[in-house]
Amino acid sequence: MEARRILLIATSGIAAYKVPDLVRQLQRAGHEVRCALTPTASRFVSRLALQTLTGATVRQDLFDPSEEGEIDHIRLADWAELVIVAPATANTLAGMAHGLAENLVGAVLLATEAPVLAAPAMNVNMWNHPATQANLETLRGRGVRFVGPGVGELACGWEGQGRMSDPSEIVAEAGLLLGSQSLAGETVLVTAGGTAEPIDAVRTITNRSSGKMGFALAEEAARRGARVCLVAGLTALETPAGVKRLDVESALEMRNAVMQELPDATIVIKAAAVADFRPEFPEEAKIKKESLDSQEGITLKLVTNPDILAEVCAQKGDRTVVGFAAESGDVVPAALRKLERKGCDLLVANDISRDDAGFNVDTNAVYLLSRGGEVEEVPLLSKHEVARQILDRVEKMRSERSR
Repeated sequence: MEARRILLIATSGIAAYKVPDLVRQLQRAGHEVRCALTPTASRFVSRLALQTLTGATVRQDLFDPSEEGEIDHIRLADWAELVIVAPATANTLAGMAHGLAENLVGAVLLATEAPVLAAPAMNVNMWNHPATQANLETLRGRGVRFVGPGVGELACGWEGQGRMSDPSEIVAEAGLLLGSQSLAGETVLVTAGGTAEPIDAVRTITNRSSGKMGFALAEEAARRGARVCLVAGLTALETPAGVKRLDVESALEMRNAVMQELPDATIVIKAAAVADFRPEFPEEAKIKKESLDSQEGITLKLVTNPDILAEVCAQKGDRTVVGFAAESGDVVPAALRKLERKGCDLLVANDISRDDAGFNVDTNAVYLLSRGGEVEEVPLLSKHEVARQILDRVEKMRSERSR
């Protein structure tokens, strides 16, 4: 994403050991990071380490003449486009809720107009205490966003809720807060991954789809402020931040989930690789190999699965519907025929015979085909960048339609 200025505030909790990794991940995402510490946070994370990573002075003292001459707390508050508090201890959350400015961190949090993202970390009993819960409710009412805490073994030896979220989760949540909000008010329904059609209790007919393209689209739509529902087939991918996920296996299950969510959707993106056929009579138990004639093998009768994309297009109304076509050979002519046959607004076609695009890789090269015969070629890019280009086109189409 576009490089943004992030102020990372670390407080005095044992989870502060994750802060250097968080700095690095924010930088890898392209952001400029500066750090500030509460008075005792340097007992848990080194100021020198953070200064080395960020290349900027790490602020800790509210009244330090050497630091104040370089940049005061008001300028630091004004500099930030996003403030992340990680770890956010119970004490720091209480100070935030009550507007205390007794140290540099409190003063910055009062002075900044940037959005604030907090990653709580504390003992489970401290997290569950009514005072902490009341402070959280107060802060949510003021617009503070939270990520975590997770559940697991805590540093104090207790088990329960209170673990600071992993840096990758915090970075993903920061991406949502820093998004363009260009799809705010829209509800995007995305399908991703392959389906598995049962032969018997253990065997299925499936395909090679990883789901990466659909997950990238769901992640980018959420980053643009949309409400996103992701209907996921077979995939090992983690749910993107800010996305509602429904897991399915078969084409029939995917069809049912899509139809259930369709009434609320304003944009539908059918990126899943849905099996066209399924065994007509799957066996409830495992088919024993020794029970078969070794020479004749087994014969499966396949029947056609529902055409989910065509069914969605038949109920399109004011929705914008995007379909996908995995083709080989005559990619564009075949995709144009599918676009006309299905009736969607935009069709994304890719050549599955390429080793560097399509299934099970992180890159893709596609054609964007719209009604009227317009064809735009998108060169080999990361799937996240392809997702951005697809959604740019969707936004343009919806803008033109509204005019």
